[in-house]
Amino acid sequence: MQQDPPRRSNRERSQSTREKLIAAARRLFIDKTYAETGTPEIVAAAGLTRGALYHHFADKQALFQAVVEREAQAVAAEIERRADTLHDPLEALIEGGNAFLAAMAAPGRTRLLLLDGPAVLGRAAMDEIDNRHGNRTLREGLAAAIETGTIRPLPLEPLTVLLAAVYDRAALAQETGADPQDYRRTIAGMIESLGAAAGLSRRAPRPARR
Repeated sequence: MQQDPPRRSNRERSQSTREKLIAAARRLFIDKTYAETGTPEIVAAAGLTRGALYHHFADKQALFQAVVEREAQAVAAEIERRADTLHDPLEALIEGGNAFLAAMAAPGRTRLLLLDGPAVLGRAAMDEIDNRHGNRTLREGLAAAIETGTIRPLPLEPLTVLLAAVYDRAALAQETGADPQDYRRTIAGMIESLGAAAGLSRRAPRPARR
């Protein structure tokens, strides 16, 4: 005798509804942009009602923020997956950066995170999201490299912000058809120069002034 499948809990149904809304919104935000996408289209694509949308999200912007947060999480996970396999902090920094550029090549992701994200949510909100995900992984990698003496001990926060901006600019260039390998090699050279500077300072300290 065939048994009926177990019923899902309210929590499982709620999570499934939320996931459907995020997935449908992501597709439409990529295909049509945030500004050109309406909530009726989103709920229709998800096979749900507007009531379901507003049960989970205050408005379209809140749903967009959930989409952006999910994309930022995916990028950070790819960076960690690649960098965590390496023991050398300098190599981990470089490979983590390569993983960032590879992850940002996913269709629509650069626009969501670097163009529409700041325009819709504002720079401060995007900085908070970045600091929970991509910038966090970069900051941790730089901190490890500084702590081990692998790179020059520059102030951590400005170094994180500036290097993150370099990677973002590379992702935008990649999106418009630039050769990502050129950017990867150039950024790797920049990071290696920080390591070289640290090595030179250890091997040949400057004489004290008299």
